[in-house]
Amino acid sequence: MTTLPLLDPVACCVSSGGAAMSVADAEELAGRLKALSDPTRLRLLSIVASAAEQEACVCDLTEPVGLSQPTVSHHLKVLTEAGFLTRSKRGTWAYYRLVPGALDAVAGALRIDG
Repeated sequence: MTTLPLLDPVACCVSSGGAAMSVADAEELAGRLKALSDPTRLRLLSIVASAAEQEACVCDLTEPVGLSQPTVSHHLKVLTEAGFLTRSKRGTWAYYRLVPGALDAVAGALRIDG
């Protein structure tokens, strides 16, 4: 009969990675991910990201997503507040630009090294 080696009860409880995410960082990331969790917002980000110079006028974003201008503006506001887009006003139109590195920062926060 073969006997199994005894397991060290302390070894299973020792952390093998770096520091865990803080509560504040988790709350901030959750808010940013919530902004990304809407299919329309993901499409808007994709449209802006693929536009020339990663910038688009709100007037060019309503038709591709098939929603009214006020609804599109609401989604763009959420993405702007979450730090994914910046907004600049030119005449009567608002232009939205992708924040460099914003999506990479979210991906980096989710990366688990180890």
